[in-house]
Amino acid sequence: MSSSIQEPALSAPRIERLREFIGSFSQLVTRASSEDSLLREGSALVRALVSTDDWLPAPYAQPSMDRYSQYLLYADGEERFSVVSFVWGLGQSTPIHDHTTWGIIGILRGAEVEQRYSRQADGSLAPDGVAHTLLPGSVDTVSPSAGDLHKVSNGLEDRTSISIHVYGGNIGAIERSTYELSGTARRFISGYSNRELPNLWDRSGNQSVESGQ
Repeated sequence: MSSSIQEPALSAPRIERLREFIGSFSQLVTRASSEDSLLREGSALVRALVSTDDWLPAPYAQPSMDRYSQYLLYADGEERFSVVSFVWGLGQSTPIHDHTTWGIIGILRGAEVEQRYSRQADGSLAPDGVAHTLLPGSVDTVSPSAGDLHKVSNGLEDRTSISIHVYGGNIGAIERSTYELSGTARRFISGYSNRELPNLWDRSGNQSVESGQ
């Protein structure tokens, strides 16, 4: 799939958007009475975050030649949730995999193609409906209680795609599985592509703060 989607203008990232999102999501995790309410309200927060593509720092938007990249943007101190950017180079895709926890996915840049799978009576996996394409501003959810097996690919033939994911727990440290169509599972722990986190908390660049005070 090719696209005429425009790349964002180059300027200093509005990192405060991510900081404000994390504050709001932390409050939501504290007060949510159920997974359904968390996914519903959380989806609205993610949709608002990805509606503007001017806040993700460049180091967390870089594709790798080898495979898709998963950059940690934030991990809650109690590991109740984590926020990551997924960066897809040309032709890159995941294997079929699970998450073992809830997740909210928002498309920031480019496009992603998602194919869901369901387990059959004999233990094998089969496509669950047709693959669908997610475009910038689109939001989707996963959960072990409502469908947790899928394969995701870059939906564009000529450029990088980026999505923002919020997961229950520290997703890079959770033991999960990839799957063959036969149903054979292989356990893995994904880790992260970065060693340093974006600095969300330095407000010294705020124009309302006078230097020297």
